[in-house]
Amino acid sequence: MVDGPCGGVRSDGGCETGDRPCAFVGPGAAAPRTRPVGRVPLAAPAAALLGVLDARPLIVAELPSSGPDPDELRRTAGVLAGHVDAALLGDAPWARVQLPPALRATLVAAEGVRPWASLNCRDRNRVALEGELAGLAAAGVAAVHCVTGDHPLTGGRPDALPVFDLDAVALAALAAGSGLAVSVAESPSAPPADERPARAARKAAAGADVVIVNHAGDEDALGAFVVATRALAPALRILVSVPLVCSTAGARRLEAFLPGAVPADVLAALDAPDPTAAAVDRAIAAAGRALAVDGVAGVDLSGVAGPGEEPVVAAALAWVGADLGGGS
Repeated sequence: MVDGPCGGVRSDGGCETGDRPCAFVGPGAAAPRTRPVGRVPLAAPAAALLGVLDARPLIVAELPSSGPDPDELRRTAGVLAGHVDAALLGDAPWARVQLPPALRATLVAAEGVRPWASLNCRDRNRVALEGELAGLAAAGVAAVHCVTGDHPLTGGRPDALPVFDLDAVALAALAAGSGLAVSVAESPSAPPADERPARAARKAAAGADVVIVNHAGDEDALGAFVVATRALAPALRILVSVPLVCSTAGARRLEAFLPGAVPADVLAALDAPDPTAAAVDRAIAAAGRALAVDGVAGVDLSGVAGPGEEPVVAAALAWVGADLGGGS
């Protein structure tokens, strides 16, 4: 990794693996590298997606999935159909093994949901990633989310060897030559917070069209990040993650993935007589506040399901998406 720091930096500046300080934080930090973009004209699906994004707030939902089960994928996608503008096919640390991205996207699209595929650098080298991008383009996928990926030690498959031939910035530059719309992630609350806007801008310079902002704290902190990022990269569209947690099991998973970054009201909603309804109300309110921040172009509804809760969380995501006008 040459364009750190990643989003997994802990509050004390330590690496997410827990055994060393982050090489990109503090004195002597590694300097980032700038990569020129090799952008090609966007294919029609990508242009259509960005057209919606530029016309109104975009409502994206992260598709809850427990593994490579095509029937579960179809069921959860079908629940979201007509209620969101796209489904982000993410990389949950508790479900590392998934169907290949192009197949996953094809199954979701068949259920009437626009797939927003995700690629990480943890599991594939650059040759495999080039093949995945070609497959997504051939399948007519509109967008690809490019992330470095969490280290295997942080997820459910610590037995797997990490690859990391590329990082998120290099992958975004590679994806910019595919005709797909390119999204990346940024974590404003992770150290060093004051360098996060510049990191988002480097990803934009590499070819990213959209940045999905991980849980960023209150609206003031989010607003400060948005202002600073837009000053450096005016064309970069900004989507904000909004967590939706319907159970204690889901909260445990989110807390393990983002220690100390789970909003207090997300946990408070679990004490309500109907935790799912309270989580939906909380997510709708949080999304409204995020969309009211000048410069925010949409939201990413981040539904975290405990074991076996994928149908419940998918229904809650559809509920929130419909309320916010997704899929219209």
